[in-house]
Amino acid sequence: MPRRNRPRRPGAGSGGDEPRPLGAASWARRESGPDGDWLVRTVAGSQTVKTYRCPGCDHEITPGTPHVVAWPADEYGSAADRRHWHSGCWNGRRHRRPTRRWW
Repeated sequence: MPRRNRPRRPGAGSGGDEPRPLGAASWARRESGPDGDWLVRTVAGSQTVKTYRCPGCDHEITPGTPHVVAWPADEYGSAADRRHWHSGCWNGRRHRRPTRRWW
């Protein structure tokens, strides 16, 4: 019988696990700014398959474009709380406010 190389996680595969809040995601980094605390994840262009609208510039983020996804750090949040930003727009948000359309 082959040896199992991966450690078993409690509840893995049971389907009964409680969903984790977005704020507990370990793959996101925490960033603080004048607009609050955010969890931010970088998305590689090869991983993008949908078109999103950047709240910083109100332009589309087309499939294949690397960008960042940000959501409030102190809330449980859902997919509706996530915003996809161009990397430059996210980094420049201190100097330019998001468009009114999203907020």
